[in-house]
Amino acid sequence: MARTPSNMIELGTIAPDFNLLDTKSDTFKSLKELRGENGTVIAFICNHCPFVIHINAELVNIAITYQEKGINFIAISSNDVVNYPQDGPDKMKIHAAGNNYPFVYLYDETQDVAKAYDAACTPDLYLFDKNLKLIYRGQLDPSRPENGIPVTGEDLKHAMECLLDGKENFKLQKPSIGCNIKWKE
Repeated sequence: MARTPSNMIELGTIAPDFNLLDTKSDTFKSLKELRGENGTVIAFICNHCPFVIHINAELVNIAITYQEKGINFIAISSNDVVNYPQDGPDKMKIHAAGNNYPFVYLYDETQDVAKAYDAACTPDLYLFDKNLKLIYRGQLDPSRPENGIPVTGEDLKHAMECLLDGKENFKLQKPSIGCNIKWKE
């Protein structure tokens, strides 16, 4: 397993807009229509990455809880599907259904969205406030495959609770670690 860290873009960055294919509904969705009333989590993930597989169930649970609180979740896969066909849109649709994703699962075919967000790995997580200003980026929690630490989502949940409570998040934001995004050649 490659271990690639997040790039940790500057807090305050405005979320770049996009219009991508939602593999669950076979329709195009934009950030403007998907953003949450109180905040938006954008997660760069993919089907086959062991780091994503490791957190999938907890990510789903967190999304269910926080979407009810006005924080919407958006998952995006940007991997090169020529060399990684298991991450293609048809497989994404099956994967989303099999994992009961309560959020859209968007396909970034050109990889332009991943580049706009400076995404580096899967999972790579970003939390934006209601004005689409970045307030958190990094890991879900310190758990990784085979490190024995339970998956709790503590880092992302803490950031979302600060957002909902109108408090600044003073907790150190640590990069996510995962498989590198599979860039086209």
